[in-house]
Amino acid sequence: MQWSKNLGLIGIIFISWGIALFEYSLQVPANRIGHQSTGGPFSIWQLKVIQEVISLSVFAGFSVLFFKAEPFRLNYLIGFGFLVLAVVMFFKP
Repeated sequence: MQWSKNLGLIGIIFISWGIALFEYSLQVPANRIGHQSTGGPFSIWQLKVIQEVISLSVFAGFSVLFFKAEPFRLNYLIGFGFLVLAVVMFFKP
């Protein structure tokens, strides 16, 4: 990425921490609202697997859009399929 070549390490660190702060500022309230102890429908295990799938999906989308030098391969798609299967298994009674 051309624009990031002029940034130093500290600049890249601040950008990545900004992305993480945005993600966690949405994730923590969602976990709190969605947990069974606060009236939500999900167990802690279900919330964790949902969070992981969402995080990896956002990462994959970000990588495909911004890091075009690394292709999205078939084995990645198969791995995401297994993650979706994990979500299904966590929601089975």
